[in-house]
Amino acid sequence: MKMLKTGLAVSAIALAAGTVQAGEIAVIVKTTNSNFWQNVNLGAQSAIEGQSEHTLTFDGPASESAIGDQVNMVENAINRGVAGLVLAPSDPDALVPAVRRAYESGIPVVIIDSALGDDAEGSFQAFLSTDNCAAGEQVAQRMIDEAGTTGKVGIMSYVAGVGSEIGRVGCFSDYLSENSELEIVGPLYSQSQMANALNQTTDMLASNPDLVGIFGANEPTAVGMGRAIIQAGKAGDLVALGFDGNEDLQEFVRDGVLTATAVQGSFAMGELGVQAVIDILAGEAVESFINTGVVMVDKDNVDSDEAQNVLY
Repeated sequence: MKMLKTGLAVSAIALAAGTVQAGEIAVIVKTTNSNFWQNVNLGAQSAIEGQSEHTLTFDGPASESAIGDQVNMVENAINRGVAGLVLAPSDPDALVPAVRRAYESGIPVVIIDSALGDDAEGSFQAFLSTDNCAAGEQVAQRMIDEAGTTGKVGIMSYVAGVGSEIGRVGCFSDYLSENSELEIVGPLYSQSQMANALNQTTDMLASNPDLVGIFGANEPTAVGMGRAIIQAGKAGDLVALGFDGNEDLQEFVRDGVLTATAVQGSFAMGELGVQAVIDILAGEAVESFINTGVVMVDKDNVDSDEAQNVLY
């Protein structure tokens, strides 16, 4: 038995004596239909280059709400005997049994982006993520700085109950409540579908013409929100803050549709996640939590090296 001590628990990975732990590292994300997750893939590919022991596969369901499909992908990876797994779980509870089965099968697991439920403790070796609570608070402080401390702020969220959403949106809301008199409208949940976010934001703007601010909490939601703001002729009339940094969101920042967007280190999640699995398979220690951080990108710094290193 190879004992890997982490801050989460002491994790035992059963390795057959004398075998080389080489083979497929499976990266399974929430959906492949997102520039954010494709940037995770680019990072994963970067980590796998320059070595010959491991190969890489990248997969994910058609949408973030297709949780059953993601569970099946993890089960299939276990069944084909992958050497390691990097997983961005779409649901904090539904993926726990599959992750436990991977652990019991001797497959090291690294979780990225969204936390699993407490029942999963001890069945994965590392968690790499934006500190979503800290990021939510950072966005909330920017909202207060730009919009003031009174008025209505709308929240356009994505999938209720996902680990990243609980931290990001929950801490955004709590911070506003504790540090301002801003009234929260929502949250509404787009299911990470841009068209849903566009329609929901259109309705929210029509129902609340006095909004002083609005927050779109992930890439497809923020893109739909931005398009709705443009269609409503309200660009520049309220403080609009996004999350993530694809080309659409970058253009919204440049055009003044978004005041700023908080951009995660998506490339780093893929690169460091795969590297962590490689290190575990080599018998090396890994940190139990790695914060991949956010950069607040606005019109003043969008072309800076700091921003360009995280935009995609």
